[in-house]
Amino acid sequence: MNTNSNSYTIIYASVMVIIVAFLLAFVSSSLKETQNKNVEMDTKKQILAALNIRNVENADAEYGKYVKADMLMNEDGSLTENAGAFATGYEKEVKENNRLHVFVAEIDGAKKYVFPVYGTGLWGAIWGYVALNDDKNTVFGTYFSHASETPGLGAEIATEHFQNEFLNKKTLENGEVALGVVKFGKIEKPDYQVDGISGGTITSVAVDAMIKGCLSNYKKFLTNNDGEE
Repeated sequence: MNTNSNSYTIIYASVMVIIVAFLLAFVSSSLKETQNKNVEMDTKKQILAALNIRNVENADAEYGKYVKADMLMNEDGSLTENAGAFATGYEKEVKENNRLHVFVAEIDGAKKYVFPVYGTGLWGAIWGYVALNDDKNTVFGTYFSHASETPGLGAEIATEHFQNEFLNKKTLENGEVALGVVKFGKIEKPDYQVDGISGGTITSVAVDAMIKGCLSNYKKFLTNNDGEE
C-alpha cells in the first residue's frame, strides 16, 4: 500500500479514531462505578456538613451513624422511606420523577430534618442542604457550595462563616418560607434573614431564591405535625 496516498491517510486516521474511542469508552465504563461511589460519598459528606459534622474521614460510617432514613414526601406532606437507590441529583429527581427527598437524622438524641436545595448563581450551579430541628422551623445547620462563583465574593457561600449565619434562624412566617438572604446591611427580620455577601449581591440573591424556592416545595411537610409515617 502506498503510505503516501490520501486513501492510506484516511484509513489510518479512521482506524486510530476507532481505537481511541474504544479505549476511552472502556476506561469510562471501568471507572463508572468508582466515580458514582465518589459522588455518593461527597453527597453524604455534604449532608453531614449541614448537620455540623465536617471533615469526616469515613463518610459511609458517619452517615450511617447519624442519618437514619432517606424519605420521600407524599402529596399530603407525609413521608415514606425511599425504596430506590441513593440519589445525588435532586433537581433531576424533582423534575423527572417529582421526588422530594427529606433526610431524617438524629443528633444527640434529637431528630433533625435535612432538605436538598439547588439553584443557579452568577456563573453556574449552586446547591446545598438546610437542616432543621424537630420543630421543622428552626435551622440547625446549613451547607452551600457552587460550581464557579467568583473567588472572594460569591464563592464565600461555601465558607463556614457564611453558613453559620443561618444557625437558629426561623424558617416559616405565617406558613410561608421567610428564611433567606438580604442585601448586606439590610436585615429587617433578624429572626429569618442573614446578611448577603458584600460585593456578591447576585450570588446572595440566588441563594435566597434557592432556599425559598426549594423549601417552599416542602410546605405541606413543614406545616404538618403528623408528617412522618
